[in-house]
Amino acid sequence: MEPTALERAAAVTAETRARIETLKAERDAVILAHYYVEPEVQAVADYVGDSFYLAKLAKSLPQQTIVLCGVEFMGESAKLLNRDKTVLMPEPAADCPMAHMVQRATIDKAREEYGDDLAVVCYVNSTMEIKSWSDVCVTSSNAVKIVRELPQHHILFIPDRNLGRHVAEQVPEKHVILNDGCCPRHEAISLAELRELKVGHPNALVLAHPECVAAVLDEADYIGSTAGIISFAEQSDAQEFIIVTVRGVLYELERRCAGQGKRFYVTSTPPTCSDMDGITLEKLLHCLEFGTGAVEIGVDGASAKRAQLTLDRMLEYAAR
Repeated sequence: MEPTALERAAAVTAETRARIETLKAERDAVILAHYYVEPEVQAVADYVGDSFYLAKLAKSLPQQTIVLCGVEFMGESAKLLNRDKTVLMPEPAADCPMAHMVQRATIDKAREEYGDDLAVVCYVNSTMEIKSWSDVCVTSSNAVKIVRELPQHHILFIPDRNLGRHVAEQVPEKHVILNDGCCPRHEAISLAELRELKVGHPNALVLAHPECVAAVLDEADYIGSTAGIISFAEQSDAQEFIIVTVRGVLYELERRCAGQGKRFYVTSTPPTCSDMDGITLEKLLHCLEFGTGAVEIGVDGASAKRAQLTLDRMLEYAAR
């Protein structure tokens, strides 16, 4: 029987944990990990969260070195918000396919058509260059709130059409224009497999991420960010949950709900992100020991400055 996420995390040796603590002290480093990375990595991280939490946190930490266990756009965001700090990534090749799914022509066309009454809203799951074309960034945690508060009526939501559609449904007073991009991991979640799970566990609540397709979201009892899914399950009186997002989140769900007797299920084709899976404990140790995977922002200073502004605006709107 496959070990649970908690069991995998518990298998991390005391020796490994002690080595990590020594290396962190030597580098004045802090480890940030996304909910989707391997349980062993989450278990040794100082902070674990979704992209919004990590973006906020990166600005407030005193350590000079940030070790970001996530994909490329997360490292870029951390560096944009902390230009004077060293940002290291254990697996620099870890990328997000959706982060590239925007054409500049799509944005230019919308700006030409709608002028000043258009806001280009960029999901944080995007490259620095795409952020620089935009007006404000959002995450799945705060997208609805920020879009609702923007003064513009017309919203071009990039790059994820599924999250954009979900936002449009929650903010019908706005005209939301969708871009043809998606998260391949969430898009691939099978509606048939989800329905099979619901038959097998009729009392289970379905908790889904808004990056899923509409037909899957229609089956959900709750739709929210990764952090929202975790919080909902932790606070719910229900005992069974079908989790419709990347399975890396199971570690935090099991950890938060330990002792409550709650059960979590994913579809028979487990939703997984090969890029996040590539961030291993061994690579984290190597990164800390040798300082590999440093994030460098490109030479185009104006582009980086524009991208940073979209992140700063996101944090300002989210704090209101």
